[in-house]
Amino acid sequence: MSDPIESAIFDRLNQLGEGKSVEPAEIAKILQPEQWQRMLPKVRATALGLMRQGKLTITKKGKPVDPDAFRGVTRLRLPTADETALSKLPPKPEVEDDDDF
Repeated sequence: MSDPIESAIFDRLNQLGEGKSVEPAEIAKILQPEQWQRMLPKVRATALGLMRQGKLTITKKGKPVDPDAFRGVTRLRLPTADETALSKLPPKPEVEDDDDF
């Protein structure tokens, strides 16, 4: 893991322990204490990529968010066993509407 943002996320989550979460801003402050606001979009983008890979869970009010449609205050945590298993499932096939009947 050569990406410093990924390393900071996983290092902090491992320090906190199982089931604990962290705000993206905390990671940004670890990486750039003086200009953490500039780092925050990069932390969020990295977290989103990690969620899509099944390595991280982004939560809002304690519940996992849809990686393609979320806004607002979020937290980062390691995925649970159930979430990890779900990320390995094949994508659901799209259902076509049969309006012709």
